[in-house]
Amino acid sequence: MPVIAVVGNKGGAGKTTLSVNLAAGLTKKTSIAVVDADPQGSALRWRAIADDDAIPVYQASEQLADQASELQADYDYVVIDCPPSVHAPQTNAILQVGDLALIPVQPSPVDLWATIHIERAIDQAHETNPSLKALLVINQLESRTTLSRLVREALTEIAIPVADTAVRRRAIYRNSALEGKSVFDMGRRGVDAAAELDQLIQEIMTS
Repeated sequence: MPVIAVVGNKGGAGKTTLSVNLAAGLTKKTSIAVVDADPQGSALRWRAIADDDAIPVYQASEQLADQASELQADYDYVVIDCPPSVHAPQTNAILQVGDLALIPVQPSPVDLWATIHIERAIDQAHETNPSLKALLVINQLESRTTLSRLVREALTEIAIPVADTAVRRRAIYRNSALEGKSVFDMGRRGVDAAAELDQLIQEIMTS
C-alpha cells in the first residue's frame, strides 16, 4: 500500500499533524517520503525547522499523480498531505492512483458533515480506481466529552471503515511540531502518543 493520501474537506482536521507523525512512525519500519500538497505548506515548514533529514518532504508538483508514481520507485511508502478539499484538483488526481485514503475526523458536527462529501469523492474515485481503500481515523479525541463518546457511533452511518485506534488530543503534538519533531522524537513525553500511532500504523499496514 505505497501511496497514502491523507484527505480532509475542511481546515483544522489535523491532516498535517497526522501525515507527519504517521511518516515518522513508518520510517522506523520502512522507507517513506511525504508530499506536501496543502496550500498552507505546513509539512514543508515542519521539515524546514527539523534538525535532521530522516523524513524527506517534497513540494507537490502540478502533476501530483505522476510525482507520486515516480517517488514509489525510491520509497516503500508515500504519504501525501492533500489540500483541505475533496474538490481540489490535486486531491482528485491522487485519489485516482492512491492505495489508501486516510481521513482524520474530529468529534464535531462540522467534521462529520464534511466527511459525507469525502465519502462521495471516494465513491467517484472508485469508478477509475476500484482498488482504492479508505479508512476514517477519529482524531483529537477527548474521552470526557459527549461528542467524543458518540462520534464512533455517528460514523457508522458512513460507508467507510473506522480505525479501531483513535488519536487523542494531546499537547505533545503541538509541542513537537514547534520543534520540528514528531512525537516519536520527544522521549518519555511522547510515549503515549507514539504508542497509539504505532497501533494505527499496524492497522494501516495490515488492512
